[in-house]
Amino acid sequence: MLRDFYMDNDYRKQWDRMLVEHVQLHVDETSGTEIGRTIKKFPLLTSREYILAWRVWEGKDKTFYCFIRECEHPSAPRQKKYVRVGFFRSGWRISKVPGRNACEIKMVHQEDAGLHVEMAKLCFAKGIWSYVCKMDNALRKYPAISRPQPSSVVTAVTSMQKVPPELDTINSMPCPAHPAASSASAIRGRTTVEDNNGKLSRRPSRIVIAKGLLLLGGVICLSRGHSSLGAKVAMAYILTKLGKRGASPSESMQS
Repeated sequence: MLRDFYMDNDYRKQWDRMLVEHVQLHVDETSGTEIGRTIKKFPLLTSREYILAWRVWEGKDKTFYCFIRECEHPSAPRQKKYVRVGFFRSGWRISKVPGRNACEIKMVHQEDAGLHVEMAKLCFAKGIWSYVCKMDNALRKYPAISRPQPSSVVTAVTSMQKVPPELDTINSMPCPAHPAASSASAIRGRTTVEDNNGKLSRRPSRIVIAKGLLLLGGVICLSRGHSSLGAKVAMAYILTKLGKRGASPSESMQS
């Protein structure tokens, strides 16, 4: 279900206000590559146009991978009313959490949307938590409204490839210990981010915000060629919030 939620651009238009339009341009059933055109609106700025190609792979134990990058397509010539995003790299992996009725998503994302650095900082600090909450609400509603697509509809999911066995074996090997891994585990293990109904809180605790944004900041890049900007913005935002509430960064890291 989580895989279908991530790949359902028609449903995304219902809950993601930034997404104005999405059109499928081409699907190569042999390779499983799908190409599409997406228009996103940016407040007070010219809308951005994305021409993207993506593929989905299935590994063992129902683990799914997706890689997305920018491309060009003859059916989508450049238009003056949009800013074409010239650099976009994104990938995610969805896998089961051993011993629990749950799954985890690991994501890496980088794009150059032509934003000024200060504008990128503002967008990240003001919008990231609200976006995560909207995604959480949309995911909870998805099982009730999703409908199976007709067999005649061809997408990257219907043309999904299997992960080569040798690569699947490498991926299943345990990763060496790393500080970021412990932070991610702490987030997955905590329930303070949810209220009594299991929904994300609009105003989470400072500890959850700190850990969550550190994790997200490590994989989200928002400016021209600054691969570490997301982490810098996240840290600046966290320190500001903690300072206002009279807490020190060391308290959050120890919690």
